[in-house]
Amino acid sequence: MSEGVLHWRVRREFLILKIVAALVLATITVLTLGDLRGAFLAGAATVAAAVLALRDVLAPVRLSADGEGLVVVKGFAGSERLPWSMIERVRVDTQTRFTSRTELLEIDTGEGIFLLSRFDLGAPCQEVADQLRSLRRGF
Repeated sequence: MSEGVLHWRVRREFLILKIVAALVLATITVLTLGDLRGAFLAGAATVAAAVLALRDVLAPVRLSADGEGLVVVKGFAGSERLPWSMIERVRVDTQTRFTSRTELLEIDTGEGIFLLSRFDLGAPCQEVADQLRSLRRGF
């Protein structure tokens, strides 16, 4: 890690899991070629898993921060530099549905909102939000 720069990335375990899922689904696709519907569904699932794994390979770091601002993943594998002056608010949005709790880190620029999950960051959203706030105040 560079001095003064914080990085949050997708955990390697999830990347490996997505690659394994794509390989298993590809095998199922080949094994179900006699059943057109089954092969189509397995093929579609294979493509979806492969695309998710590819995104993790192309853009593993979803968020980085330094004294100048943030770099946030945008689109499939692009990124956008956000100076601290553009950032209006950093907060954690928590939703509970059917006993399942979901947290998203919300970075609000006024013109757009960037949402990152624990799976994107490889760390709890509240922990990342606290680190961003303290980094922002430190400069």
